[in-house]
Amino acid sequence: MSLITEHQVVLDLQGPDRHTATRTLAETLVADGRCTDLELFLDDVRKREEQMATGLPGGIGIPHARSAAITTPSLVFGRTTGVDWGAADGPATLIFLIAAPDGGGQEHLQILAKLARKLMRSEFRQALLEAPDATTVVDIVNREVVNA
Repeated sequence: MSLITEHQVVLDLQGPDRHTATRTLAETLVADGRCTDLELFLDDVRKREEQMATGLPGGIGIPHARSAAITTPSLVFGRTTGVDWGAADGPATLIFLIAAPDGGGQEHLQILAKLARKLMRSEFRQALLEAPDATTVVDIVNREVVNA
């Protein structure tokens, strides 16, 4: 099963705060059968966020959690006009929700590490900002993160 699909891309992510935005992204996992309990997963993400904000410099948010509600490692992408994710340099416009099954810690950390390395490259961030559709986003993520 693919880490990310077109259904897991939200190009016009709306929401007044990171919790609302995370819910919207997580709902794609429920719709795709990758999450069995939305509230449990969101609670796990909130607990992780309470430990340390997952906003990164450059307009990036990477909420993530391991959860018993997740059936398969998954990545959801959202693009927004700006949501405060706790980064010192301002709101996030590119959001990546990483969801891993409980006990899938190694996969979770590998995804996070690969993604963080790619996000340091302005070309990668720019390609995601300019992607015209979900298929393009999936192609970029697969090429640059999943299959890298």
